[in-house]
Amino acid sequence: MRMTCSRLALLALLCWPVLPGLAQEVTPPAAPPVVPAAAPPANAALALPPAEWNAPALEPFVATYQAFYKGKEAGDATLQVTHIGGDQWRVDMAVRGRKGFASVLGLNLEQSTVFDVRDGTYVPLTQSTVKKALMFGKKVTGVYDWNTKTAQWDGDLKKERRQPIALEPGDQSALLLNLALMRDASPGRALGYRYVDVGRVRRYEYRAADATETVQVGDLSYDALRVFRTNGGNNETILWIANGVPTPVRILQRDKGEDEIDLRLIEYQGV
Repeated sequence: MRMTCSRLALLALLCWPVLPGLAQEVTPPAAPPVVPAAAPPANAALALPPAEWNAPALEPFVATYQAFYKGKEAGDATLQVTHIGGDQWRVDMAVRGRKGFASVLGLNLEQSTVFDVRDGTYVPLTQSTVKKALMFGKKVTGVYDWNTKTAQWDGDLKKERRQPIALEPGDQSALLLNLALMRDASPGRALGYRYVDVGRVRRYEYRAADATETVQVGDLSYDALRVFRTNGGNNETILWIANGVPTPVRILQRDKGEDEIDLRLIEYQGV
């Protein structure tokens, strides 16, 4: 169960789907008579033209995801982006175990990153992680000091993970990595990021599919772009990003070919 919580932490995301009741109804003008088109040849292929891709803008919102573990419902996750003021923003995630063993243990996880937006780049400033359970709790806080170009964490960590880490331009926290993918992904594009979070440094490589595809999430259907990690080995991470939406509509993590963690958007609200 410890593995479940930590992996959910790395998959926190946000979304802005068009849900029933959120869009204002507009009565369309009367349409002119429709002239039937000539029928296509029997062997003609029917296909929709690819949608024009538009990168989403960074905007405040709160989104809720249903969380599944190995095909079974385990709880839910909430993602929120808040504009603090000026160039400064905060992204927060909370994961709650509400089903099965996670519910019995009272497992909860909270993460937060405060960041600046500088010339379109997300620059982390502070990070915190809090894990809560029935019999234990852990808290870790970190600071990205861009004056000294070092990041350092303190709290319930091993000694080696409390050592300073040299920062490089473009470094991202776990939560910011998700926002960066939303900003940067486009059909056919390869993406690379340096992940620096909770005393660790990793390199993540991703690639976007060449075209969008239809993705069903609950009762809603999205025209979405599949973005997948290419250097994860047996551990796969796949995100589906809806055109013009600022957070993935679904996130799937697979281990050795088997579905493990699956986050599916169920609700969105602007703030």
